[in-house]
Amino acid sequence: MIEQKITFDSFIRWLVTALIIGGVLYFINYLSSVLLPFAIGWLFAYLLYPLVCFVQYKMRVKYRFPSIVITLIFVIVVIGGVVYLIIPPFIEEFNKLGLVINKYVNETTHVSDIPSAIQQWISNNQNEIEKFFKSKDFSDAIKTAMPKVFSFLGQTASIIISIIASAITLLYMFFILMDYEYLTENWIRIFPKKSRPFWNELMGDVKRELNNYIRGQGLVALTMGVLFCIGFSIIGFPMAIGLGILIGIMDLVPYLHTLALIPTAFLALLKAADTGQNFWIIFGMAVAVFCIVQVIIDMFVTPKIMGKAMNLNPAILLLSLSVWGALLGFIGLIIALPLTTILIAYYQRYITKETVVNADLPHVEMEEQDRE
Repeated sequence: MIEQKITFDSFIRWLVTALIIGGVLYFINYLSSVLLPFAIGWLFAYLLYPLVCFVQYKMRVKYRFPSIVITLIFVIVVIGGVVYLIIPPFIEEFNKLGLVINKYVNETTHVSDIPSAIQQWISNNQNEIEKFFKSKDFSDAIKTAMPKVFSFLGQTASIIISIIASAITLLYMFFILMDYEYLTENWIRIFPKKSRPFWNELMGDVKRELNNYIRGQGLVALTMGVLFCIGFSIIGFPMAIGLGILIGIMDLVPYLHTLALIPTAFLALLKAADTGQNFWIIFGMAVAVFCIVQVIIDMFVTPKIMGKAMNLNPAILLLSLSVWGALLGFIGLIIALPLTTILIAYYQRYITKETVVNADLPHVEMEEQDRE
């Protein structure tokens, strides 16, 4: 075996390559606020492209533009249907909560008209209220609160900017879908011809693993939603079906469904106020459903579905979630499985020089490879 000597020219080439990679990463980080809408728009276009193709070629719509419009209308209708199943019941529950609070106030204070009682209290204590507004304590409280008000206004401005960015993201998605085939076939031309095979193979791995991840995570989220619907229905929890659907949708992003504990606590409080049952018993039963479903998903469903989809051993799958979650937090949980699979494929292909079996190959071709 001939050892490769490190020459001055090869050292310079590696140094220049490292500097270029570092410069590109710095440039991407510097323009992250601009590039993020484009990246999200591309992801949405990637997800909607099969539907657009179905509308254009299977439904025989002649042009791409009306195909995209029909697809977007279909997606909006589906999202609207899901929102209709979730939001109106929540509004109804809020109305019930208002009635319960009003009833409680009437029974404890023996006041039937709350607005009139408040107005009467203000008129009876007008002098004390005026003294409070003129006092030093009130002025100090105003000085303390003003920075928080400006902070709130700044957050409101950021929300408006986010809405504008969302509109830009939709524009990106629309224009990417218009020329999706051209963009996906010709993006490789931004690289020199010498390095195109590497990037082509790498992006092939990314596309394959992303497809597997989306299919697998979608099936896991569907299973979780069904299990929560069943569990909440068994304990007689309010909005059992709607809350289960909401949790299933939230689980499309791994572990985001834990935020559903907030509306769960609210619904438990409402049921306790409406029926007179102990709040902690109701909420404890709901938390028990969360724990049982989470154990089933983590111990059986995720390793079985995602392990098969991503071609990872369940132990490696759980380890990758732990490592990337510790390194990158919540974002690490999202990208853990596809990134781990891509790194393993890259290591086998370019470091150990092993043959990477494509998960998308037909069964017959895989058997032929085994016989060889």
